[in-house]
Amino acid sequence: MVSAHACVGRLATISCERRCASLLKGLRSPQCPAQRRPQGRRGPTATLTGVSGGLFGLLDDVAALARLAAASVDDVGAAAGRASAKAAGVVVDDTAVTPQYVQGVAAEREIPIIKRIARGSLRNKLLFILPAALLLSQFLPWLLTPILMVGGTYLCYEGAEKIWERIAHRQPPQQDAGPGAGPDEDTVVKGAIRTDFILSAEIMVISLNEVAEESFISRAMILVVVAIGITVLVYGVVALIVKMDDAGLSLTQRPSGALQAIGRGLVAGMPTLLSVISVVGTVAMLWVGGHILLVGVDELGWHAPYDLVHDLEHAVHDAWHAGGAVLGWLTNTACSAAVGLVVGAVVVAVMHVLPFGHGKNAAH
Repeated sequence: MVSAHACVGRLATISCERRCASLLKGLRSPQCPAQRRPQGRRGPTATLTGVSGGLFGLLDDVAALARLAAASVDDVGAAAGRASAKAAGVVVDDTAVTPQYVQGVAAEREIPIIKRIARGSLRNKLLFILPAALLLSQFLPWLLTPILMVGGTYLCYEGAEKIWERIAHRQPPQQDAGPGAGPDEDTVVKGAIRTDFILSAEIMVISLNEVAEESFISRAMILVVVAIGITVLVYGVVALIVKMDDAGLSLTQRPSGALQAIGRGLVAGMPTLLSVISVVGTVAMLWVGGHILLVGVDELGWHAPYDLVHDLEHAVHDAWHAGGAVLGWLTNTACSAAVGLVVGAVVVAVMHVLPFGHGKNAAH
């Protein structure tokens, strides 16, 4: 698609250049009056006709180039959408993780902190992750699959770790603080940006893998769109979430009974919403991580696990005519999540249960 567009664009550009040259040649014609007189009235008319014809042709070529540019923008947007969809699990996890960084912060500082984290996230994506990923895909494309698998393993570990914390009822340690003391804002922002760097790297590498066949310039444009779009989406949603209870409190003070009821519902629903987002984020991490590992081992030559899941998906699809596509997709998703849970549990065992993992556990 990109090569075809490039060819059409080149042809349109050549045509445009030729028309411009022809138009300028007509305007600069060195013919003297004695040479033009034998043509009678055709001299000025022919010149104006040539100029107008060249001008309209030039405008026609400009319109063609504009249509081509619009089509290219549409292609970049569509590719960015496909790439972003593949990173949905990490995006949900990013959205679920970020609100915890403003817990205990004064209400008037929540949005400024989220803005600082969002700027740091965008800086990570555009200045560090994007150039490294593009250079890697251009010169060492064979490393993309192993890097994706490392990231997939990390996602599996994070998902299994969250489940382990729920089962073991482990709570993060609370630091003692003086009366009225809140978390240090700079420390909160730096910690959030460090965590976001890992999730952003996963998002960008997964997205890059989806558009690896595009040209270098197209990959760069698509990933810039993905970086900006996902950052705005994630931190826009986070801002809405952390301000939902404030909006609810504001509505409870309105004279309207209906608005007061909505406000009470928003305040009461805030913990439930955060819990749902956390659960969805955990499942999404296991699903995406497991699927990355299945596809990765298949590309590296071990086909049995992926083929087994693929055959099971088709068997369910064929057994249920109504809703077979949805059930087949759910089967693939469940198998991927199961693989992610097994791999994540192994890593959690290594990090927290086995003897050489106790030091890390105690440090937490």
